[in-house]
Amino acid sequence: MSSSVLYMSMSLDGYIAGPNDQPGNPGGDRFMRLHDWFSTSGDTGQPSGPAEELIAEMTATGAVLVGRRTAEQVDHYKGDHHGVPIFVLSHRPPDPSVANYPSVTYVSDGIASAMAQAKAAAGNRDVMVHGAYTAQRALEAGVLDELMIHQIPVLFGGGRRLFDTLPSRVELEIVRVIDTPAATHIRYRVRP
Repeated sequence: MSSSVLYMSMSLDGYIAGPNDQPGNPGGDRFMRLHDWFSTSGDTGQPSGPAEELIAEMTATGAVLVGRRTAEQVDHYKGDHHGVPIFVLSHRPPDPSVANYPSVTYVSDGIASAMAQAKAAAGNRDVMVHGAYTAQRALEAGVLDELMIHQIPVLFGGGRRLFDTLPSRVELEIVRVIDTPAATHIRYRVRP
């Protein structure tokens, strides 16, 4: 059965984007520091060890659900996020240029519908969830199953927080912890 999983790199003080996060500066200042754990090693140019395993896990997902702001900042992944359908949660119709990306579907009738469509497209594979707003709405609606947080040993001191606004307390269960020098990767299951 398909699960919805938020994959997010986050500073120790809860930021997923640095200051000045805007279209001309996606992710804000110092954003790439949150993704250093992806860095390559050795002669292959590919990550090894736990980073390689985690990236393989992410790219094994069968669909992506993302908020409009994130989708627009990355130009809808140019229509290709590891070869799977991309669902964009939005209150407005897409810009006409999105027609150039047939794998991108805008969903305007709420997070529950967007998640149902993404899970149907993913089949028996998981749905990768991106974006703070989308994660918050999915938690609020009870349609986010798990969180895979890549906790980076840095304090940003400002920017965009992942969990700035939650409707109520959310209980989590730790499923797995992988500790590396570059990050602590914690997978949580959302408790009913």
